[in-house]
Amino acid sequence: MIQDKIFKLKGKVQHYAWGGQDYIPHWIGIENKEEKPFAEYWMGAHPSASSTITINNEDKNLFALIQGDADSFIGEKVNKAFGELPYLFKILDVKDMLSIQVHPSKASAAKGFEEEEAIGLAINASNRNYKDKNHKPEVMVALSEFWLLHGFLNEDKLLNVLKTVPEFKSFVNIVLNEGYKGLYEHVMLMPQNEADKLLAPLVEREINRKKNSELTRHEPGWWVAKLYEHEKPSANLDRGIFSIYFFNIVNTNPGEAVFQGAGVPHAYLEGQNVELMANSDNVLRGGLTPKYIDAPELIKHIVFEGIEPNVMKGIDLTSGEKNYPCPVEDFGISKIELNAGETYQSESTSLEIIVIIAGEAKVSGTNNLAAKKGEAIAILSGETYSISTKNKFTAYKAFVP
Repeated sequence: MIQDKIFKLKGKVQHYAWGGQDYIPHWIGIENKEEKPFAEYWMGAHPSASSTITINNEDKNLFALIQGDADSFIGEKVNKAFGELPYLFKILDVKDMLSIQVHPSKASAAKGFEEEEAIGLAINASNRNYKDKNHKPEVMVALSEFWLLHGFLNEDKLLNVLKTVPEFKSFVNIVLNEGYKGLYEHVMLMPQNEADKLLAPLVEREINRKKNSELTRHEPGWWVAKLYEHEKPSANLDRGIFSIYFFNIVNTNPGEAVFQGAGVPHAYLEGQNVELMANSDNVLRGGLTPKYIDAPELIKHIVFEGIEPNVMKGIDLTSGEKNYPCPVEDFGISKIELNAGETYQSESTSLEIIVIIAGEAKVSGTNNLAAKKGEAIAILSGETYSISTKNKFTAYKAFVP
């Protein structure tokens, strides 16, 4: 039986090509002499990149600890419901755009997984869509000004875009007759040479407009020009470009959050955020990526409707805590913000991970720990604890509601 309930947690850096070189190294306090991209910092018990927690000055693999004694580490209730830590917590630094993607529902993920298993597709095959049977809802909270694509534009806005972009005028009737699905199937499944014919003049025009400072980040053309400003291809153009025009471009400020459920197409464009998701690798992609794209499978799972993005500002709970409500059982997220001399008190009902964005604090409970910016704390289930600080302190907490 473990005596202590509060531990330092060390995450894992993922060096994906789209990541920035400065934000995460600066935040965790290391030098990046090799100028590697530091894209994501993972905190959790994902089998491929588990965090470690420090017990008696030794770093122990969190995934292995949970496998060995789940009730102690994630709590009986969570173990019974999920059989694992059901979330993965991350810090992201998005320098280049991420793929147009959608996540399947739980039922669809289980069905897709079984089908790919049945045909003997290796779990690590490059053309594998379903890596597990889980859904992958996610929420992001901006740490800087953060830009993303989220869901289709409402119909009037979409029609306005189609009427004003010369290459898209012929799409107006498709929307009026066949709706969003007809439009998206048309552009995602058309032969590549037809897509190139439409997109090449559009890309060239947007690059020139950006050069002449005629565009802002609120306009699709700015992102299209960013994608291609260092090359002017005339063939194999990325049909993710269509989505940049068809989806909502959302601009969030620090502390604002967006939840993405199953079926909502989305893509991260630029900035830094805290992200919390169900512990799954199921992503169906439709462009803006060198990874495997399966347009027919993507189309099967999209919710084809216009939406007004819900940018959450957070709901004030107890002193210093702001919660961002997410309509899932897998995870919950709160922001903890304290001024000098203030104390935050709570009781954990699951394994909680608290990641410190700014400042330093003392975490007190069964045992005491000091923690500072760039560090994370794991608090086991059933612990009453407090966080106190002598200066301004900001952290985000992941938990199972």
